[in-house]
Amino acid sequence: MRFDPAHALRLAQETLDIEAQALARVRQRLGEPFGRAVALMLDVQGRVVVMGMGKSGHIGRKIAATLASTGTPAMFVHPAEASHGDLGMIKPVDAVLAISNSGESDELTAILPLVKRLGAPLVAITGGAGSTLARHADVVLDSSVEKEACPLNLAPTASTTAQLALGDALAVALLDARGFKAEDFARSHPGGALGRRLLTRVADIMRTGDQVPRVTAGTGFSALMQEMTRKGLGATAVLDERGALLGIFTDGDLRRLVETGGDLRALTAREVMHAGPRTVDEQALAAEAADLMEKHRINVLLVTNAAGALVGALSANDLMRAKVI
Repeated sequence: MRFDPAHALRLAQETLDIEAQALARVRQRLGEPFGRAVALMLDVQGRVVVMGMGKSGHIGRKIAATLASTGTPAMFVHPAEASHGDLGMIKPVDAVLAISNSGESDELTAILPLVKRLGAPLVAITGGAGSTLARHADVVLDSSVEKEACPLNLAPTASTTAQLALGDALAVALLDARGFKAEDFARSHPGGALGRRLLTRVADIMRTGDQVPRVTAGTGFSALMQEMTRKGLGATAVLDERGALLGIFTDGDLRRLVETGGDLRALTAREVMHAGPRTVDEQALAAEAADLMEKHRINVLLVTNAAGALVGALSANDLMRAKVI
């Protein structure tokens, strides 16, 4: 059979249309049971235990992961494994979220009486309103679809999309009810870009101690340049005799001085420095430092503590190495 790209495109568009229509109908049916499901999950002292077989199981794993990362403790338990010992993972303080398009998956229906006997509340996502799963559930969320996107109307496609969307809707409603914020999300994703932006502070990545280029105000120009070269930051802090921050001298300042054509060797750090330099507090988020650099088009920030004393330095390269930018 010869491949027809135009036919493949039509099928793709039809698939998306069918699934979009299925979600629209799920939305129309959504009502009071959804609020009860959210309240039930919100009140449990334990975890939301998600269960499902086959494709519903794959969707269940994703829903459990989404719940866990948005403030609702959750885990996935395979129904078949539950019959062989894993049912012990479910406690009366938990809530069970069971997913099945037909509501008649043998492995799932076999353990429903045991789940109910434990006293754990049961929420069902199912397309079978009169199914065994629906009859056992405390709350039923209707995920039924008129047809699958599969041309044979066999492969779970629109039905699993509906299940996934309902799971996302539950997660979003729960995170809102819990007052879950971006900072909370970041704590669950420390390795991700958002986590780095919301958790990494300037103190975590700044240069400290002898890594920070610094000279006193009376330092001669040659010694100033030697300090900048040794530290490789492209700038140096200028301090007074007591160690208080006076200014900064950067590669950009050097280029502007060279353009004047004067004799630089006789100059001191105080004469060439830029007074009142941009600084950032050591406890500020590194992302704030990045925004400050971008706003003022600078590549180096001096870092100060709460008392205003110089404690470090930060460059755009440091931010890139930390993957903040």
